Amino acid sequence: MATTTLEAPQTATQTAVETSWHIDAMHSSAHFSVKHMMISNVRGVFKNLESKLFLNSEDISKSYLEASIPTSTVSTGVDDRDAHLRSADFFEAEKFPAMKFISKKFEQVAPGELKVTGLLTIKDVTKEVVLDVEGPTPEMKDPYGFTRVALSGSTKINRKDFGLVYNAVLEAGGVMVGEDVKITIDAEYTKVEATEHQQN
Repeated sequence: MATTTLEAPQTATQTAVETSWHIDAMHSSAHFSVKHMMISNVRGVFKNLESKLFLNSEDISKSYLEASIPTSTVSTGVDDRDAHLRSADFFEAEKFPAMKFISKKFEQVAPGELKVTGLLTIKDVTKEVVLDVEGPTPEMKDPYGFTRVALSGSTKINRKDFGLVYNAVLEAGGVMVGEDVKITIDAEYTKVEATEHQQN
């Protein structure tokens, strides 16, 4: 399917609604999946995400996203494995307390589907990645009067590209930890403000 950018209608004067959003960390998380011994999947999660989202209602390409994921929050359900992931063999959580993503481009590929290209930093390595995003959802009011939207983005990276090179070779061949890592971020946001301005 060809990728197209959502464009605002061409009129003499347009009104764009720009909205700013802050993440609701209690209802957001980043998940990952990686092969163990080349045969099964190990899954884990990061919590306490920080993120800001800027949406332009008339031209999605002018939207912006930044996110920070605390490496110390990694959890796979096994304490020893989690401690190893936080160590210098993997995330070096004390030295590099967060992974970061900063968007460069928003593209609308279908209704409710985006491609968000940006820079992902893990440890001291920064590389461009593309998130396949579902959303943003329609705005919803919660029982307390706050307006909310949600996004779900996924991508796949090679962990060695980001300096996560630790591994152990198996006696029968192959390696203990796969290189490809699937990442999914589920994020819910509350509206901070909305402003209108005229575009000529």
